[in-house]
Amino acid sequence: MAATVGDEVLSRLREWGVEQVFGYPGDGINGIVTAFGRADDRPRFIQSRHEEMSAFQAVGYAKFSGRAGVCLATSGPGAIHLLNGLYDAKLDHVPVVAIVGQTERSAMGGAYQQEVDLQQLYSDVASDYLVEVNVAQQLPNAIDRAFRTALSRRAPTAVIIPGDVQEERYTPPAHAFKQVPSSPPGLAAPTAVPPEAEIARAAEVLNSGSKAAILVGQGARGAAAEVEDAAAVMGAGVAKALLGKDVLSDDLPFVTGAIGLLGTRPSYELMRDCDTLLIVGSNFPYSQFLPEFGRARAVQIDIDGSLIGMRYPTEVNLVGDAAATLRALLPRLAGPTDRAWRERIEDNVAAWWRTMEQQAMLDADPVNPMRVVWELSERLPEDAVVTADSGSAANWYARFLRVRGRVRGSLSGTLASMGCAVPYAIGAKFAQPDRPAIAITGDGAMQMNGLAELMTISRYADRWADPRCVVCVLHNNDLNQVTWELRAMGGAPRFDESQRLPDVSYADLARGMGVEGIAVRSPDELGPAWERALSADRPVLIDAICDPEVPPIPPHATLEQAKSILEAVLKGDEGGLHLVAQGLRTKLQEFLPGRRR
Repeated sequence: MAATVGDEVLSRLREWGVEQVFGYPGDGINGIVTAFGRADDRPRFIQSRHEEMSAFQAVGYAKFSGRAGVCLATSGPGAIHLLNGLYDAKLDHVPVVAIVGQTERSAMGGAYQQEVDLQQLYSDVASDYLVEVNVAQQLPNAIDRAFRTALSRRAPTAVIIPGDVQEERYTPPAHAFKQVPSSPPGLAAPTAVPPEAEIARAAEVLNSGSKAAILVGQGARGAAAEVEDAAAVMGAGVAKALLGKDVLSDDLPFVTGAIGLLGTRPSYELMRDCDTLLIVGSNFPYSQFLPEFGRARAVQIDIDGSLIGMRYPTEVNLVGDAAATLRALLPRLAGPTDRAWRERIEDNVAAWWRTMEQQAMLDADPVNPMRVVWELSERLPEDAVVTADSGSAANWYARFLRVRGRVRGSLSGTLASMGCAVPYAIGAKFAQPDRPAIAITGDGAMQMNGLAELMTISRYADRWADPRCVVCVLHNNDLNQVTWELRAMGGAPRFDESQRLPDVSYADLARGMGVEGIAVRSPDELGPAWERALSADRPVLIDAICDPEVPPIPPHATLEQAKSILEAVLKGDEGGLHLVAQGLRTKLQEFLPGRRR
């Protein structure tokens, strides 16, 4: 039988080293689905419960493998469902290739079933590369450009293939006028280094101060050793943007942890008091957590020149690979002779971790959510992959998870989409099947889409060399982060009709889907629950019943936030008094003896 365009799609994916495609079937991609059958499921078709989850799984795979993730959806509603996950890839700069079906060419423009203008629909999310394949000869170049663009620009791309084209006999492009052949698949990552003169200018700026700070993002992940060396020479502390949380170990005494609303007080103070700033691979957007304009001289390193110099008035912008640029810069750096600044940073970091433990151990009703993540951190395997959802779960992940060893972690950093943690963990398991994956999610996100994906975990667990995939649900029957925002930003009491969630047993539901379930109703059960889950030979869900009134107080709580909380209480917020009591007890831990030098 002659090869079809659908057959050639899979053949080209195999040439690009694609081992799995995350998708959901539909008649708009029948020509590709039947090709999977003829190809003996190579690459493997990984069936989610919803196309949005397929896109998130592709994003998770890309984040934890360093390769392009691939997702597949049918025409019309399937293509629409992919959008949220693809926007997550776009905003977090992750390479994902989406392959979507379309109505047959003969029906286009005729208001046919499932006919959606995908070119217009995808024009923003796949703005770096979007193509519709209308003849077989287009295919190899279209697939290859989608991969090369996704990898080089760290962005989602999309290839639209009408249903009738998928089933046509494949004819390769000729070396002829108006035909575009393609070279063999493959793309080597560039190692760009800025000009020597710019390196010298950057060193002059960084050597001018005595209180140095470094901010790293996910773009510094391949430059961890160089960042550590630069911090040692400069006597600097290192703060981490949320997507760069796993760049450096939290066991390093000069690493101040996360920065921003979800960050730590040492990171806040590092930025507040520094006089020189080096930003490496980060596009952290919240300038109120950076030094005051004019207080610090700054240098930025990023591979993407379009994202440089956006957040702070940096004097020197070095466009280049983070590791190679730092290696060129290091011989020119000279740190201060007085190490008092570095010692102060290290004292604050050590004290802050003691504060975190004290906060995590505070009593709550029934379980303190901070302790859930603290107890995990105490037992975290050094090769674990951790995903976190949006909402209050992201706060506890950012502050209480202590990264060490080869631990990797991520979340929907820029889009902040609910419901990413579980599909991210599934993508991580296909990216790193020999490592344990742990998803930390709230009950709102779990009800939104996580529950259905437990079936996906159960279905594919036997394909993973290490079957450990742990889902931890912070179960408080409240859309907790929004409740906090209503109180702290708007002075409004909790509105039950929008905030209250149905109370269900996630442990029982997990068991019904083939995943082991553990219910935790007291803080003393947390440690044993994590030990049981992390030593299991199968996927496990931990259903941790948490106090909804433990507030995610930012590192620099403002008077306006305190006034808003008080207003909410005075307006009759049912849980407001308990929230205030928990908040005061939590914040008090920062000022107890031993917190500071």
